[in-house]
Amino acid sequence: MSSFKSPISLTSTGGVGSIHRALGEVHVIVGPMFAGKTTALLRRIKSESNNGRNVAMIKSSKDTRYATDSIVTHDGVKFPCWALPDLSSFRQKFGAEAYEKLEVIGIDEAQFFEDLYDFCCEVADHDGKTVIVAGLDGDYLRRSFGSVLDVIPLADSVTKLTARCELCGKRAFFTLRKIEEMQTELIGGADIYMPVCRQHYVNGQAVIEAARNALESRKDKVQSDPHPEAAAFI
Repeated sequence: MSSFKSPISLTSTGGVGSIHRALGEVHVIVGPMFAGKTTALLRRIKSESNNGRNVAMIKSSKDTRYATDSIVTHDGVKFPCWALPDLSSFRQKFGAEAYEKLEVIGIDEAQFFEDLYDFCCEVADHDGKTVIVAGLDGDYLRRSFGSVLDVIPLADSVTKLTARCELCGKRAFFTLRKIEEMQTELIGGADIYMPVCRQHYVNGQAVIEAARNALESRKDKVQSDPHPEAAAFI
């Protein structure tokens, strides 16, 4: 009995019928706010640049906290970038010829890009470039934020950073929102968020919930009593 042989070889040794192309990489950096994700990303991008590779940085145009055309760490280190509403527009904005020469792409605040998964697939698997993604893995309720976690199955490496709990100094894995706004996307800094350990996250959420209930109860009481000042003098 003769055995079936595929006419296409999947080895990368070259030769007739072989499929050979340079493939890229995907590296993911995650953690809570103030964990140094942007610093780690910039360190990696600068290292690639110093090694002679062509690099580019992207951030979401939603993030205008420190600058509109630069990625800025919380301690003020800057690096020029492309601020975009989505990743699919990057190739066109950057220019086809320049894009072909590009070797490494850094993406900061990656949770804000809905097309992150498709972009990483295309850039690494088909265009042969290295993509370094930095972003939050969870929101203030410790739920998956954006598409960052979706990219992990594509990744060559995943780095989970931690911060220092603002209340006790222990390792902080979570981000606590200090105000009562409840929408998922609320861009801000230390005025709105703090990194916390598990104990202070749970305790902090309980305190915030109690404060919110007290505030709502107070509002309901005011609405039910149309003349609170007059009632006080009866």
